[in-house]
Amino acid sequence: MSDKTTTTHTTSTSTTGTDNNNQKESTNTTTAKNIDNKEQPQQQHEYTNKLIHEKSPYLLQHAHNPVDWYPWGQEAFEKAKQEDKCIFLSIGYYSCHWCHVMAHECFEDPEIAKVMNELFINVKIDREERPDIDKIYMTYITEVTGSGGWPLSVWLTPDLEPITGGTYFAPTSKYGRPGFPDLCKKLESMWKNKREMVLERSNTFIEFLKEKRPAGNATSAISEKTIDLCYHKIMEGYDSELGGFTDAPKFPRTGIFNFLHQVHNQRPEGLKALHFTLTKMAFGGMYDQLGGGFHRYSVTPDWKVPHFEKMLYDQGQIASVYLDAYQITKNPLFAEIARGILDYVQRDLTHPDGGFFCAEDADSLDVESGHNGEGTFYVWLSSEIEEAINDQEKYNIFSFMYGILDNGNVDPSDDPHNEFIDKNIIMKIKTSQECANYFKMTVDEIDQHIAICKQRLFAAREKRPRPPLDDKIITSWNALMISAYAKAYQIFGEKSYLDSAVKAVDFIKKNLYMADKGLLIRNYRHGPSSIQGFCDDYSFLIQGLLDLYEASFNTDYLEWAVKLQEMQDTLFYDTQDKGYFSTSGQDKTILSRLKEDHDGAEPSCQSVSSSNLLRLYAITEDQDLYERKAKETFEASALYLDKAPIVLPQMVCSLNMYLKSMTKFIIATPSFENDDFKNLVTEIHSNYIPLKVLIVRVGTNGDDHAKNDNADRFFKEKTKNFTYEIAKPIYDKPTMYMCNSLGCQPPTYQIDDIKQRLEKLSKNIE
Repeated sequence: MSDKTTTTHTTSTSTTGTDNNNQKESTNTTTAKNIDNKEQPQQQHEYTNKLIHEKSPYLLQHAHNPVDWYPWGQEAFEKAKQEDKCIFLSIGYYSCHWCHVMAHECFEDPEIAKVMNELFINVKIDREERPDIDKIYMTYITEVTGSGGWPLSVWLTPDLEPITGGTYFAPTSKYGRPGFPDLCKKLESMWKNKREMVLERSNTFIEFLKEKRPAGNATSAISEKTIDLCYHKIMEGYDSELGGFTDAPKFPRTGIFNFLHQVHNQRPEGLKALHFTLTKMAFGGMYDQLGGGFHRYSVTPDWKVPHFEKMLYDQGQIASVYLDAYQITKNPLFAEIARGILDYVQRDLTHPDGGFFCAEDADSLDVESGHNGEGTFYVWLSSEIEEAINDQEKYNIFSFMYGILDNGNVDPSDDPHNEFIDKNIIMKIKTSQECANYFKMTVDEIDQHIAICKQRLFAAREKRPRPPLDDKIITSWNALMISAYAKAYQIFGEKSYLDSAVKAVDFIKKNLYMADKGLLIRNYRHGPSSIQGFCDDYSFLIQGLLDLYEASFNTDYLEWAVKLQEMQDTLFYDTQDKGYFSTSGQDKTILSRLKEDHDGAEPSCQSVSSSNLLRLYAITEDQDLYERKAKETFEASALYLDKAPIVLPQMVCSLNMYLKSMTKFIIATPSFENDDFKNLVTEIHSNYIPLKVLIVRVGTNGDDHAKNDNADRFFKEKTKNFTYEIAKPIYDKPTMYMCNSLGCQPPTYQIDDIKQRLEKLSKNIE
């Protein structure tokens, strides 16, 4: 396989017809406000298949197709063997635009469904529920075709071995590609008449899956050379005119962003490039200028025309990036964007009991046409904006700042399917200062006018049919959001952000954790699913718990993180070749256990795990249990780290943690309520210090007694942390102990001394 990701990312404005990492369309208009009403009253349907018993919103979308769909499971497999038929496997997700197109064109057509039902056993999978199955067959498609995307369409033998496949197929032949029913008939004929050839081809792929990859040069990979190579490869792709580090479509490459932040002291040009990119993203149409939150990606190189779906995993990761940017620069724009994301998730993606929903669709109902359209909820005629603002002066200012035009502001070349004719995407093209100069006002006056305009437009938009909501609650995606809220509380000190993180953790522990077995569950919708958690569910949640500990200093989160790490190691660690498998290997229908070899829309389990292990090592000082596994995880990915580290930028962040000395702060305080303690913690959190852990040892006074006993017990039983044992307040004042691999500095309670040390550390002055 290639060292680089070959999957193509396309949108509804594409002519190739595939989606990557989430788009949507549905008649489901559930919102967070009515989520607990369960299912709506039953409608009469001409067709109902076995997907009706599933919980996934995506599978339920197809429960009334004329296709006789089965969920992934033994019933379908046994039927395929009994009837000697191939399996047609269709993989997608709720918000996938081209999944909806193929469903409407093919799966809702009774004649095409008749062909499918006669020739195959048809199986549907939600890739967000079963990323393990998706990974296997996406690997196959990218290997044989050079690209991939969703919907993923694969034909399998009754033994689940892939025969052939692709992504989107049209109902009729066009552009030199066979129509879907014609292809079905051709493949069925091959299965009957050329079976030996078909089986030989499928066996070739199975052997490929089982091949051991070259180990790579671990000595070369685990070195500063990898850091330098990753940086130079990133900067080679930098768009100095428009921002970003790839060609269009432009995705938020948060792994790259995190890496550039982490190494910014030694490589300031990378920081400049990143913050230019973050500013362009914040001003463009990819950011929802009225409601906050980021759309999935920009179709255009200038960040103006997005694919309009909103994914939870993006919100968590991008919010964290903007929080880091604010820590480094104190630029209020970055704080504003981070808050916009966090407030959007609280408002529109939060379950009443605390978990976070998956996504909002790109498509929503156009009331006039009666059809779903891309971005309908978000785009405007100029007359609609003028009517909603209802003040000519304010409308003029808003139109100037956001580029509103009577004939729309989307270039026809960026709208090949004519979805945005005369429509405006709200994007910031002028600053407040430029507007103030033009209208001869002060910046404050401009900002006041704009704030009122946004309030009125937001209120008008709320009256439109909302994009359908995917109300699954996925453990790993929730964990990314938990990290963002924990970091936001650390930086802003706003209790609502801490509450969101705590409630989400409580939701997971109550609904997605089998405490008696120590196992996580993948997802929840009207109850937990039957799918056990994957490696990313464990690693992302451990990361979230470590972040939440540093926000709350509740040792329960540390204890749970340690327990989850033990279970992750038991289920996923490769004791032979090191590193972490994505799956536990317990499901025997999965053809092979794979390891995630790149950081994509979500970071790989291995990248996050290596960071978690190093943080746990710094907390516990248990080298064999944690640091050794981190090093072995790097060694397992040495081929990529050595030759193409840009595909694993989040792991390179972890490698940088390993190569540098992690700083451990232990704060010994008489009480959590001590004002000096709060000020000290605020001072630490105001600095961007990524290579650190923060531990608190509190005195035994009053209400803090139980917390102290719990923390002391944890550090005594689960760690070898000698510094914690000796840490005590000096003169009954909160005291900072600051240590690294070379030793500890003298403890200090003097705030000026503390500020000086923190500034030196944040600037990486040796």
